[in-house]
Amino acid sequence: MNAPRVLWWALLVSAAAVPGPGAAQSRRTPADSQLARDIFRELIEINTTDSLGNTPRAARAMARRLLAAGFPAADVRVLLGPDAKHGNLVARYRGTGAGGGGRPIIVFAHLDVVPARRADWSVDPFTFLEKDGYFYGRGTTDNKAGAAMLVADFIRLKQAGFKPGRDLILMLNGDEETAGSCIAWVVAKHRDVIDAEFALNTDAGGGVLRDGRRVMFSVQASEKVYATWVLEATDKGGHSSLPRPADNPIYRLAPVLERLAQYQFPVKLNEVSRTFFERSAALESGSLADDMRGVLKDPPDSAAVAHLSAVPFYNSKLRTTCVATMMGAGHAENALPQAARLTVNCRILPGEPASEVEASLRRLVADDRITLRATNTPTPSPPSPLTPAIMSPIEQLVAEQFPGIPIVPVMEAGATDGLSLRNAGIPTYGVSAVFEEQNDVRAHGRDERIGVQSFYDALEFWYRMMQAFASGRLTR
Repeated sequence: MNAPRVLWWALLVSAAAVPGPGAAQSRRTPADSQLARDIFRELIEINTTDSLGNTPRAARAMARRLLAAGFPAADVRVLLGPDAKHGNLVARYRGTGAGGGGRPIIVFAHLDVVPARRADWSVDPFTFLEKDGYFYGRGTTDNKAGAAMLVADFIRLKQAGFKPGRDLILMLNGDEETAGSCIAWVVAKHRDVIDAEFALNTDAGGGVLRDGRRVMFSVQASEKVYATWVLEATDKGGHSSLPRPADNPIYRLAPVLERLAQYQFPVKLNEVSRTFFERSAALESGSLADDMRGVLKDPPDSAAVAHLSAVPFYNSKLRTTCVATMMGAGHAENALPQAARLTVNCRILPGEPASEVEASLRRLVADDRITLRATNTPTPSPPSPLTPAIMSPIEQLVAEQFPGIPIVPVMEAGATDGLSLRNAGIPTYGVSAVFEEQNDVRAHGRDERIGVQSFYDALEFWYRMMQAFASGRLTR
């Protein structure tokens, strides 16, 4: 980080937004909520898992809504690339240049989702369902809520006659959950369309709930590096009636799997994660607060590390992690396996070389008959500076809408499309504004859901935030 830490943690100010001639109304109407809900439903019910190639369909559906709301056709573009199976939407809300204007701001989400099988869920993952105070469906949290909020808020701002000082660029990307090639393609082929001063991401950061109580509002400033390796053991095979246990690829991988399950990478705190634990310790009490202070010691307190490591949310902030995610072996039930494969997905701390992680995996394998192959080239993701120009509007908006909730910078454990923008020189900040239970995060999992009120609260926050950044009308 380049910004002095003291600037990040100025006390929250209580000043409200200052309206001006270009400002839109700030009170959400029932019609505004219904519009957002309708858009959300439409997106959930378009199955955009990668195998179906439906992200162009979703992009076109959102384009139709923006065109119907009065956005010029020249400012609403569906970019099909890098292939016809993956679609991106890029729409521009034109600014007036008033008040000095400024370079555009990107606001973005992704349209694709990870697979979900009906048999694994208690409800249909691709049917939008409101039940018990939640919206259910694949992508409700990752990340169709974000896409729906942006489209609905663009339309609401347009209907309210909002005139931004500078352009807002809405970008919905087509393959964040797989290769991330869509945003990379837009950056490489259409940089002029999305060139911006900075970007705000709906797919990172967000609010933390604990037993229904808001405890913090996080802003993502950096993210871990995504890397995957495949471990493979092979053999000539044979008839299952003549087993050769020492040569069986499945048996050779089994002890590796156990060693991987037991292994933990060393604790390494960086500026963002250290600040996260410092600020979080001030919000907690009892043993949890003590443990957070304990990991800040030099060297870290071993008991504190053990306690926090047992909680996946905190463990992801402490270290690089690698986990087995897929296995495959054999070709017939009555034949000895000729191959067994184990896929290991890693989330590497910023600044930690991928080569060191691979070396650790090779030590865990400890068998020269097992090959280890990287499936991607890990791409570093430089942190984005948390400057007052970025943090001050967010602080003021949080103070207004969620009074008394502290803002905490986070290093995202997962990977986002912000990677490509950061590497293109566009600082990117995750500000999802969706509050979720810390220990009930269902993204990528069974019965994914988002709180109804959390969705509408985030919808309102983004409406106000886009006005604030595009017009500069918050007090300083």
